[in-house]
Amino acid sequence: MKRIFLLLLLIFFSSTVFSKCAQNPDEYIFIAFWNLENLFDTVDDPNKNDEDFLPSGSYEWTEERLERKMYNLARIIRSMNDNNAPDILGVCELEHQYLLDSMANNFLSDFNYKSVAVESPDNRGIDNGLMYRSDKFKLLSITGDTVKLSAGFNTRLVLHVTLLSLSQDTIHIYVNHFPSRRGGEEESEPNRIEAAQTLRNSVDKVLKYNPEAKIIIMGDFNDEPTNSSIFNTLNAAPFLCDSISSMDLTEENVSDLFNASYQRYEAGEGSYKYRDNWNMLDQIIISRELLTGDGLLYKCGSFEVYKPYLMVTHSGSFQGAPFPTYGGRRYLGGYSNHFPVTAIFRYMR
Repeated sequence: MKRIFLLLLLIFFSSTVFSKCAQNPDEYIFIAFWNLENLFDTVDDPNKNDEDFLPSGSYEWTEERLERKMYNLARIIRSMNDNNAPDILGVCELEHQYLLDSMANNFLSDFNYKSVAVESPDNRGIDNGLMYRSDKFKLLSITGDTVKLSAGFNTRLVLHVTLLSLSQDTIHIYVNHFPSRRGGEEESEPNRIEAAQTLRNSVDKVLKYNPEAKIIIMGDFNDEPTNSSIFNTLNAAPFLCDSISSMDLTEENVSDLFNASYQRYEAGEGSYKYRDNWNMLDQIIISRELLTGDGLLYKCGSFEVYKPYLMVTHSGSFQGAPFPTYGGRRYLGGYSNHFPVTAIFRYMR
């Protein structure tokens, strides 16, 4: 009996070690994007339309509610990547960078996060931001490209962050939040096309300097993978993992950007639920080098709409949708009205 027990114990530890080796976090990069749904502070900014998110505002946004919001967001962030949290997390609907710093310091301090953001001219004062593991990446540069809309109003900057990994891979990351569909999808579409053109122009500059650049584009595009802003202007090609090996990616007429979100979108999934319809508004798009190059490569099929049990509405007319912070003007104390999206990139040595 003692020998059997020791044998079982050896098998258990061997399988545990093998499992940990197979999931060694140094062998891959786990990327995520999340629309945080109005992560505002409680201080009035006289230059922004943030009056609703004040203690005296229509949402009665207090320090207590802000603290709970950051705690809730951190729970979901921590749970990603098998409870190892993302290596890189892009976010939108953030009022100021220091809110990311506060969340990281107070609730995620064991992950060595650093955060970056650039203040946008957006009338509501919401920005795009990025959190990254400072023990795994070195920050090389940050820029924000202004989206000039013919409609005349201000919108979010396109955030471009360049990181250097431990393997000496330079990674260009773009974080986006395209103009909304307010006023109707067709009427507002030109605004998103202009945002996509701004993004495309920046990507072209990077690729002109280095055609083999590793580029990851993420964001809430307020459009889906087959809408004109993504498919035509950005020229992000849809692809399926079972057909990628048969594609000749070296042909001149083949796109240099590929939409990792497309396979889940085609399967009917989405990151945001509007009435009874799922919309894949939150996407991750990658450059050709991350499919066919050397070193860091996209793990095909790893794109996922992340739906942890904690943040799913489990009953009522919104069953299956994300559990938000507010329902209309009613405080619910949830997480966000968008699900995060995630993807995995492996080091191929």
